[in-house]
Amino acid sequence: MTSILTQLHDTAEPMEPPRALPSSLPPVDPFSPEMLPEAIRPYVMDVAQRQQSAPEYCAVVALVGLAGVVGRKVLMRPKRYDDWTITPNLWGALIGGPSSMKSPTLKAMRFPLDAIEAELREEHEATLAQHADDAEIVGMERDAAKQRAKKKAKEGDREGARAELAKVANLEEPPESPPRLTVNDASVEALGERLNENPNGLTLVRDELSGWLAKMQQEEHAADRAFYLECFNGDGRYTYDRIGRGTIAIENCNLSIIGGIQPAKIAPLVRGVAKGTDDDGLIQRFQLAVWPDQPKQWQWVDRAPSAEAKDRYRQAFYALHAMTFETEDGEPPTWRFSDHAQAEFITWMEELHAEARSGELPPALESHLLKMPKTVCALALLFALVDGEQGEVGHASTCRALAWAEFLRSHTARLYSAVTGSQVAGAHLIHQRRDKLPQPFTVRDVRRKQWAGLANVEEVREAIEVLEDHHHVRRFEVPAETGRSKTIFYWHPSLAPKEGES
Repeated sequence: MTSILTQLHDTAEPMEPPRALPSSLPPVDPFSPEMLPEAIRPYVMDVAQRQQSAPEYCAVVALVGLAGVVGRKVLMRPKRYDDWTITPNLWGALIGGPSSMKSPTLKAMRFPLDAIEAELREEHEATLAQHADDAEIVGMERDAAKQRAKKKAKEGDREGARAELAKVANLEEPPESPPRLTVNDASVEALGERLNENPNGLTLVRDELSGWLAKMQQEEHAADRAFYLECFNGDGRYTYDRIGRGTIAIENCNLSIIGGIQPAKIAPLVRGVAKGTDDDGLIQRFQLAVWPDQPKQWQWVDRAPSAEAKDRYRQAFYALHAMTFETEDGEPPTWRFSDHAQAEFITWMEELHAEARSGELPPALESHLLKMPKTVCALALLFALVDGEQGEVGHASTCRALAWAEFLRSHTARLYSAVTGSQVAGAHLIHQRRDKLPQPFTVRDVRRKQWAGLANVEEVREAIEVLEDHHHVRRFEVPAETGRSKTIFYWHPSLAPKEGES
C-alpha cells in the first residue's frame, strides 16, 4: 500500500501554492459610548475599563436590566394610527471565551436590581410584621364585637347584633412572597406563578445560558420552549395545566433574559437553526447577542469605582422602578414616535424589508433581521424613558436605537458565521497541529484526536474541505483490500511535517 500511495503522490500534478486560510469570524463594529444615554454611559465605561472587559457586555447587561424594570409600565406603538403594540422587553447574550469577564460583568452591572429587590424584601417583611399586629387588633375587636352582639341578641335585637359584627373590618392577607424583579433558575410552573405575582414582568439572569438553552433542545421540554417563545412577545396569554398545580393562566408572559455563553456552546445551536432542525425562532430572539473581539492587550488597573457614575447608574434604575402612569382604563399607556423620529424609523424599516425580501439572505438570518423592529422600538422607548422624555419617543432616542441596530447587525453576522466559521476554525486547528498527524492522514486520524470542534466525522470532513479549497492538502482515492476506496490526504510540500515529526 505504501508504494501505491507514494506513486500516486509523486506522479500527481504539482499543487498550487497554498492560500491563507480565512478568518473564522467576520469583523464586528466597534462599540461607541454615544449609543448609550448619558445617565448610564459613564458607569458602563468605568466598569469596562476597570475590569478590562468589553464595553458591549456592560452595555447589554444594563439595557436588559433596565428593560426588565420598565416591563409593561409603558408600551410602544411604532405606527401613527395602527394598533401594532410592542412590549419593551429584551433578550441579550454575552458570547465569549471563559476568560472574557462575562460573569464579573453580570455581577457589576446588575447591582441596582439586587438593591431594589433587597429593599422590596425588607418592605415585605415589615408588611408581614404589621399584618401580624393588625391581626391581633382585629382579633380583639372581633371578641369585643361578639360580646356586644351577644348582648343585643339576648335582648332580641338581631339586626343590632348583625350590625355589631359588621363593624369589624376584614383584614386582607398580604402577598406570600415579596415583589420580584429577577429570577435565576425556575421551572416553567414556578416561573408562571412568579409572573402572575409580578404582572409587570421579570428578568431571567443566568450566569451561563448554555444549560438553559441545552434544556430547551430536549424533547421533554418542548412545552417549556413554547412558553419561553411566548414570553419574548411580552403580551401573550398562556395557560397550562399541571397535575398537583391545577390550571395556571398567565395574563402577560413578559420576560427579559440575559446571560453569558461560550462560542463552542452556541455554535451547535446556530447550526441547528441554519439546517432547519431547530428553527422556531428561539436563537433569533436573542437580539442583543454580542460577540466582541477580546482585547489584545491587558493592563493592571486598580482604582476605586467612580462614585458619581455609579450613583447616576443606580438612580436610572430606581427612577424607572418608581415610574407609574395613570390611565382611565387601567391599561399601560402607549407612546409613539415624534414626527421627525417617525420618518427615520420608516426609512430604516423600508431598507430592512427590502433586504430581508431580496431572497439573498439565509432563512435564519432573514428571520433574525425581521425581529429587529421590536428591538429597535424597545430600545428607542427605553432611551426616551431614561432621558426623561414625556409621552412620545423623540428623534435623538430613535437615532440611538438605530445605531444599535447597525451595531448589532455586525454581531448577528458573526453569530451566524458559526455555521461556516466552525469549519474554518477546524481547518485552522488541523493546520496548527498537522505535526500530530501522519503523512498522509485520513479523516479517522483526525477524529481520533478528539480536538475541540472536530469530534465527529462530519465536522472533520467539513474542516478538511476548507484545507482543500485553499490548497493546503490534496485528496487521493486509493483502493483498499476490501475493494472499497480509501480517502487519504497529503499536505502541500511546503506544509508537510518534516521527517520524524509525525
